[in-house]
Amino acid sequence: MISRKLTLALVCVAFAACFKKDEDKAAPAPEATEAPAKKLPFEPLPEVEVDPKKVELGRRLYFDTRLSGDGTLSCASCHSFDKGGADAAKVSTGIRGQQGPINSPTVLNAHLNFVQFWDGRAKDLEEQALGPVENPVEMGATWPEVVERLKADEKMVEWFDALYEDGITKENIAAAIAEFERSLSTPAPFDRYLQGDEDAISEKAKRGLDLFVKTGCVSCHTGPGLGGTMFQKFGLLEDYFPIRGGELTEADLGRYNVTKNEADKHMFKVPLLRNVALTAPYFHDGSVDDLGRAVEIMARVQLRKKLEPDEIEAIVAFLETLTGELPPHAAPPEDDEKEPKGEN
Repeated sequence: MISRKLTLALVCVAFAACFKKDEDKAAPAPEATEAPAKKLPFEPLPEVEVDPKKVELGRRLYFDTRLSGDGTLSCASCHSFDKGGADAAKVSTGIRGQQGPINSPTVLNAHLNFVQFWDGRAKDLEEQALGPVENPVEMGATWPEVVERLKADEKMVEWFDALYEDGITKENIAAAIAEFERSLSTPAPFDRYLQGDEDAISEKAKRGLDLFVKTGCVSCHTGPGLGGTMFQKFGLLEDYFPIRGGELTEADLGRYNVTKNEADKHMFKVPLLRNVALTAPYFHDGSVDDLGRAVEIMARVQLRKKLEPDEIEAIVAFLETLTGELPPHAAPPEDDEKEPKGEN
């Protein structure tokens, strides 16, 4: 017969085991109680593979005024690196002082655009580089004359022959310029923040980022460039042009000028927001000089949202974290540089 003491001990052990079993069942695993990491619809700037020697040749061509009809203009004339890759003017000034019809977009990080130009008429950087040279309002040259000028330069002939089987052609000139432009990534404090450095941006900028997401700006400004991935109607929910005032221009028609499709009127490629704090004036028409005012208008006409002054200020603080660092090779070539640098 089992003693009363032993029986009592067995009952206690069984009770404890049942209690432990219920406790294990009721207690959630520690990881289940942790809040999931906040996910943002952005990625840091990606690494871009380029040919260093073609980049160097493209750099020389980018700053070369022989690409213009009268030898006064280069690509850098309208896309200056000390002005955020744009030109700080409402519209650009081309050959013989002629005014262009539209605001000059930044060339920095332009490889992130799914198409080029505001109206998307060029499919890539190579095709984009072909256009301004023969535009009579921009550089006002012809490709045959540009090719002949460069062929008269023995060093240019040598460099092109080393890098391209068919030497100096308009296609190869455009390809070299595009390779240089493809190398113009500008990593910024926001990239460090996305990579886990909480101190890379201020608390005010973090609030601005939160507002940027919650307000709905990310419906168009997403991806590593915070834009450049789609076309969108300017004035989606409220007509923008009465706010701006003035007569409509051909440039205001946007994508329609390419497709002649009525649905494409006032459709534009969504611009990149990288370095946006440096690229005033804003919009395709260069009508707004102040970044805060641009934010206010965009919230109103695209999202039908009225932002408070402190909200606009916070969003601007966030946008300023997109101002990045130029790569060292963005500087104009020195006169005494004898050959393209870099190794394949």
